[in-house]
Parts: sequence; C-alpha cells; structure tokens
Amino acid sequence: MQAVSHLSVLVHDQARKYGDRPVMQYREFGEKTWKSYSWQEFSDIVKVVSNALLNLGVKPQENIGIFSQNAAPYLFVDFGAWGIRAVTIPFYATSSEQQIEFMVNDAKVRFLFVGEQDQYDKAYRVATLCPTLERIIIFDRQVHISAHDPNALYFDDFLKLGENLPRQTEVEALYQQANETDLANILYTSGTTGNSKGVMLTHGQYIAALGANQRCVTISDQDRVLNFLPFAHIFEKGWTMLALSVGASLIVNTYPQEVQKTMRDTHPTSMSAVPRFWEKVYMGVMEKIEKSNAIERKVFMNALNIGRKHNIEYISRGKRPPLGLHLEYELINKTLFSMVRKELGLENANIFPTAGATVSAHVEEFVHSIGLNMVVGYGLTESLATVSCDHLDKVFTIGSVGRPIDNIDVKISEQGEVLLKGPTITPGYYNREDLNREVFTSDGYFRTGDAGYMKDGELYLTDRIKDLFKTSNGKYIAPQMIESKLLVDRYIDQIAIIADERKFVSALIIPVYSLLEEYARAHNIAFSSREDLCNNPQIHQMMMERISTLQQQLAHYEQIKKFTLLTEHFSMENGELTNTLKLKRQVINKNYKAQIEKMYEE
Repeated sequence: MQAVSHLSVLVHDQARKYGDRPVMQYREFGEKTWKSYSWQEFSDIVKVVSNALLNLGVKPQENIGIFSQNAAPYLFVDFGAWGIRAVTIPFYATSSEQQIEFMVNDAKVRFLFVGEQDQYDKAYRVATLCPTLERIIIFDRQVHISAHDPNALYFDDFLKLGENLPRQTEVEALYQQANETDLANILYTSGTTGNSKGVMLTHGQYIAALGANQRCVTISDQDRVLNFLPFAHIFEKGWTMLALSVGASLIVNTYPQEVQKTMRDTHPTSMSAVPRFWEKVYMGVMEKIEKSNAIERKVFMNALNIGRKHNIEYISRGKRPPLGLHLEYELINKTLFSMVRKELGLENANIFPTAGATVSAHVEEFVHSIGLNMVVGYGLTESLATVSCDHLDKVFTIGSVGRPIDNIDVKISEQGEVLLKGPTITPGYYNREDLNREVFTSDGYFRTGDAGYMKDGELYLTDRIKDLFKTSNGKYIAPQMIESKLLVDRYIDQIAIIADERKFVSALIIPVYSLLEEYARAHNIAFSSREDLCNNPQIHQMMMERISTLQQQLAHYEQIKKFTLLTEHFSMENGELTNTLKLKRQVINKNYKAQIEKMYEE
C-alpha cells in the first residue's frame, strides 16, 4: 500500500513499517561489490544529514546543489534537505563548468555536494566565479582536494556534524512546518536553445504525481527498481520517489555504461528508461539473430511473429487470444523468450516505463512481443514527469504515448499544441517572471511546445512545435519521428535530420564503426581510417539500401534523399547534445554547415 507522506518524512514513515527490510543496493564509488541499506539505516542516515545541514546553517527553502552521478549519498542529501524544508537542485554529472556556474549563481547556492574527481574539479574551478558558494562537500573519499581549497569537506566528515542528532528537536519541528507549497526541487532543463531554465517543483506536485501514477502502474513493495537514468532527470527522480512510496527497493546504478552488467548482476523487476536503451537491446538481439544459421533465424522470427500477434494484436487491444495462439505463445514464452529475458537479467520482469523521446514502433512491438511490459509515456520536467502513459489494464496502441493520468487536464490548442493544467504542473520558472507570463495561457494552461492530438482517449505526439521543419516546397517534416525510425538500424548510432527551408530531407549520420569495419572486411573493402569508410561508394550504397527499407512507410517528401557519414560523434563537449542527449539542432547546423551545404549543391 502506498504511503501518502510529505517527502520530508516519507523515509521515516516507511522505516517504521519496513524496519530492517532492504531498501537499497548500491556500490561505493569505483567498487565492484554490491552492498545494501535497510529502511531503518536509510532513515537514520537521513536524520544525520538533516542535523548536519542545520549545523552548517542551512535555512528553510534555501537552495542546495547536488552535482553527482547516481549514488546512495545523493538520496541521503535529498531527503535530509527536505527534512529541514530545504530545496535540492540536481545537476547532471556531465554538466559543463559554464552550466554549473550559471546554476549556482542563479540559485545562489552556498553548499554544493559533488560525486567524483571530475565533478569536484569543475566545481572548484568555477568557485571563484560564484560569490555565494561557500563549501564543496564530496561523496567520494578518493577525490583529491586542492591544497588551495580549505573549505572542501568529505561527505563522511560532513556526517560527523550531525552525529548523535544534536538538533533533532528542531528537525522535528520543521517536519511539522513542512507544507505542500514548499519547493522541493529546482530542476534546470537541458536547454536545447540557450541557457537552462529552473523548473520549480513543489511538495504538493510530488504528492499529486505519486498518487496519480500509482493508480495507473502496477508497482509494489515486491519490486526491485533499477535506477539507470540520472537522479537529475525528472523521469528517474519521480520514478524513484514512486518506488519508495510503495516500499519497493532500489538498485542504484552509478555508472550508466555498466547498466546491462548491473541488470544481469542484480535482476531488477522494473526500471525507467529512454527509447535509446531499448533500441540498443533490440539491435543487440537482432544482431545475434542475423549471425545465427538459417533454421535458428526462422525459428526466432516465427516466435516474434507469434509474440506480436498474441501481445499486440490481442492483449494490447483488450481481446482474448484464440486458444491455439495462446498455447503456442505460452510455450515460446517459457522457453525462447524466457532465455532472452534471462540474458538481459530480467527473469522477473514487471514493468518498464519508457519516455523522453519518440519510441520506434519496431522497438515497441519487439519489447512487447518478447513478454516485457514496456509502459510508453510522455511528460516534462514542468509536469513532474508523467502526463500520460499506457495503462496495462486498458487498451493501448503502438505509437501513442498512452492515456492522461487521472488528475491532469490535457487540451489541444487550435494550433495543435498540447496544453496542460492540474496539480502536478509547475508554478513556473525560478527567477523568470518574464518567461512565466509567456508559458501559461490566459486561462491557466501550461504550453508544452509539443504538437499532438487525442484519439480514442490516447495522446499522440507529432513533434516539438519549434522542431517541425518546413521544406522549401511547403511540406512539414517531423525530424524526431524520422530519426526514431532509422535509429533501430544496427549500423546507425546517431542521426540528425536536415530539412528546414530545404528542397528535400537529408541527414547527418554517425555509424556504429565497429560494425561498419566488420562489414568492410567481410566485403573486401580496403580502408585505413574512418574517412575512408565514410567516402567509400560501396559503404554509401549499403547504408542507402538500409535507410530506404526503413523509410518505406514515410511520405515521399519525408524520405531522406541524401546523407553524409560523419567520423565523430555528436557530443556535449562540442555543444551538440544536451545533458539528456537531445540534439541541439542549431549547433549541429552551425558545426556541420559545410557538409550540409554540400548535400544541397546542384
């Protein structure tokens, strides 16, 4: 049963219920061995953090920064700060020095918690440019502190400030004062078009979101939830709070590149993910199938077809499968699909919320076909994650982003924009009254900037309104939709569609070079560099054939006519990606102007 508690006391309420039951598996920074905390230990440490923060002089509704990858101390600081009515501001672990400087100064942060050496070094380098910053508190004891930084403090030394709970009476008084209008977080959006905006999130929004989400997804205290996405991402943060509110246990994954090993080591039942994660799972499985012999390929493709008919043509449509199909599926599910899930570490799979970008129909069908409950959804930081999602007890359609959760009012404007109103919607952006006047309609709806429509109770998105491209022929192109169709190809790692004010659609593509090199060797294509591969006519023809197959269902004007293979990945360092790995299209257009113009030469 869900605990309907203010976040300031949620952990303590749950500790009284669950006591010594494990709540968290984690690894120390750089360590391989998994350890665990019980609910009671979690509660005890959070109280110590609250006391330590008071001893540092933190005031109610003061902003505290957390600049770290996922780690157990991250959660201790979140809940410890909420216990004294402070506000936590999560920074992505990959944030640049410029982003850190902006956020610390915008929010007037005095105390910044950091993870490992990279985060400490960035924070220390910008400290002189941040007048309010007093102390950097470091989670990883192995971090080397600069000899010129007398105010830095390791997290275990910080905890000593709260040992024996010297100010617990004050902490408990603050529990009583905590209310739903208090700010819980300021989450700075990744900013595809400029400086980040600080989205204000209140405790009331969390309470409303946790209740509404619990009513449409099946998660309980029997679940083991893997934290794969960063806690700085509202999707992961909201999902984590939901898991804790129902008594589920967490598996804190510190290093995202190790997630598949973590899955096999810890066997989670649920995790939130972005579509790219499932695209890579799909490509990995299909690559193995392509390398199998003809009989094995035929068996697996037949199994996928049965899974698709059973789980998509019948179950997702609310229909009872014919007995013969059901028996056939049950056999395949217990044998072949069970082996696939075991290879992924998902033997006891429950549900897998997926959002953050367009989900390819190929990938969504595949995941459901092998017996995994992918719950596709849509949300924003400004809506405290979920606006809509698939409800597994109701009909859901491949290609939709599900049905609105029950306390949110979704309206489509005359221009096709998705508008939102409800208790989970942000009160606005921090220090941006000018922007707040723009993003709300006169009748109080939040403008999402997303284009979409409703059909049979389900929400469908077309694209970001600002991202819709208009060709010189007057046709509108939705680049994310095209990109999602092509990213399922195992040879394509990254892709950026080009079309705005152009005669036709083109693309910049970064291939999976390990596979491209393998293909070249198998076909006796000589190369000594990536440039050789990019410029080779045979490689170009092979890629064009694969692209043509995937875009057959697109309208003629939406199809890619030309593309350029790039030797280097789009990156955050070059300003081409946000912290959530979304494309910064203006930067890409500028950085690759010469390559783009060449594709449109007569």
